[in-house]
Amino acid sequence: MDVGLKRELEAKVHAGERLTREDGIALYESDDLAWLGGLAHEVRTRKNGDVVHFNVNRHLNMTNVCTASCAYCSFQRKPGEKDAYTMRIEEAVRLAKAMENENLTELHIVNGLHPTLPWRYYPRSLRELKKALPNVSLKAFTATEIHHFETISGLSASEILDELIDAGLESLTGGGAEIFDWEVRQHIVDHATHWEDWSRIHRLAHEKGLKTPSTMLYGHIEEPRHRVDHVLRLRELQDETGGFQVFIPLRYQHDFVDMKDGKVRNRLQARTTMATGAEALKVFAVSRLLFDNVPHVKCFWVMHGLQTTQLALQHGADDMDGSVVEYKITHDADNYGTPNKLTRDDLLELIRDAGFRPVERNTRYEAIREYPGPDPERRESPQPMRV
Repeated sequence: MDVGLKRELEAKVHAGERLTREDGIALYESDDLAWLGGLAHEVRTRKNGDVVHFNVNRHLNMTNVCTASCAYCSFQRKPGEKDAYTMRIEEAVRLAKAMENENLTELHIVNGLHPTLPWRYYPRSLRELKKALPNVSLKAFTATEIHHFETISGLSASEILDELIDAGLESLTGGGAEIFDWEVRQHIVDHATHWEDWSRIHRLAHEKGLKTPSTMLYGHIEEPRHRVDHVLRLRELQDETGGFQVFIPLRYQHDFVDMKDGKVRNRLQARTTMATGAEALKVFAVSRLLFDNVPHVKCFWVMHGLQTTQLALQHGADDMDGSVVEYKITHDADNYGTPNKLTRDDLLELIRDAGFRPVERNTRYEAIREYPGPDPERRESPQPMRV
């Protein structure tokens, strides 16, 4: 990168000025990861100090039966296929209740787009889960699922959200975003929910008082300019609604291990390589610098590995998700090597080991409990990068 441009970008970041599309593309073109990380860490520290947020959550994927066959997805099954499943609501409640003694605070629910499950299954599942665990927040359904509910119910997204909120919904999930630019999207997505409907549904959710996450699936066939475009669309919507709490870059995964039925469903992997750790850190840094109006950036450790996640905390991220317990969407794809679950103590140790102070949060990013950071008396105690 030209030295003059580098200094110009530094000055804009130091002054808190908004970066442009051209700035974002220039940042991606830089090979100076330490410099990018330092700038992103400055912004991250300005917004969140030395804190790393986490929660105690459980992912529930109540069905993997899906009408779509997205090119990157190894989770979906067609009706009648081996390993296709749909949980009875009682089974979902049983799995959720198993974590009750661990002070669970959030259920994260994402499903396939089931072709025959009736619409009533979904609000009823939330009501039963809320009845069983009244103090647990329900973060459920992607905008793609809400769009699917419109199709199967004949109701509008506004009516659907009203009923789900009445049943206990506190947040949508951020999935279904992938990459918004049609140049890429037409090759990776096999469902009908694109930017127009995704943004419409999140806008509606924000109008109704919900706070939601936003995501980006990176590291497949997209180019840096598509990532920049994706973040700027979200930034513009955030200017309008203020409803996004967190941005979550999601690392595209290969099928490293054949599925139990012998099929490899990921149709992209023959012409792609997964993002390296260095590329992942660049995505976190540039995203933190561009997305100036979202308070938090999360590194979902399941998709990045524990060491890369710890490094991401030095490159703009301030949240490492939670206990997770079971995330079929990634682990069904690749058996990536991350555990199914981290305990509260595991998370505290990882955060302190990276040099930060852990804060347990709820779904709305309200602090539940603050914990001591690394022991300052230990010579080998890590410290965050200095700003």
